[in-house]
Amino acid sequence: MTSDKQTERRDDFVAVGPNVIDAGALIEFTTTPRCGAVSLFLGTVRDHSEGKDDVTHLEYEAYDDVVVQKIQDIVDEAHGKWSIERVAAVHRVGSLAVGESSVAVAVGSRHRTEAFSAARYIIDELKARVPIWKKEHWPGGAEWVREELAHGAGDH
Repeated sequence: MTSDKQTERRDDFVAVGPNVIDAGALIEFTTTPRCGAVSLFLGTVRDHSEGKDDVTHLEYEAYDDVVVQKIQDIVDEAHGKWSIERVAAVHRVGSLAVGESSVAVAVGSRHRTEAFSAARYIIDELKARVPIWKKEHWPGGAEWVREELAHGAGDH
């Protein structure tokens, strides 16, 4: 797994960049002999948004170094809250078509409760705290919007 900016600490992988997200590679990375569970969240580009039913694609921008560190901080927090073995958290930047994955969080742990809880925490905190901007494009227009948990925990 490679991307423009990344960290690998405590056997975790955090990255931001233009590379296509390989869900299989994230699952493989977070699966260890100690893990009885791997939870994977994929956020994908949808064809609609607030009052727009014709979104054609999204454009993401981020300050790579800042974003990687903020995501790593959230991953470190998750390790402090749950007994988890390994985490992979990746966010794409650049232009993404409808249906493409824009963000992924995979968590390996001994039991499913920890994997689910930690993955939910990481994606929710990432959406709330990490400075990533997206530009929604539709026929005849485009608009920059800040990535946030505007619709409730877990929505993407």
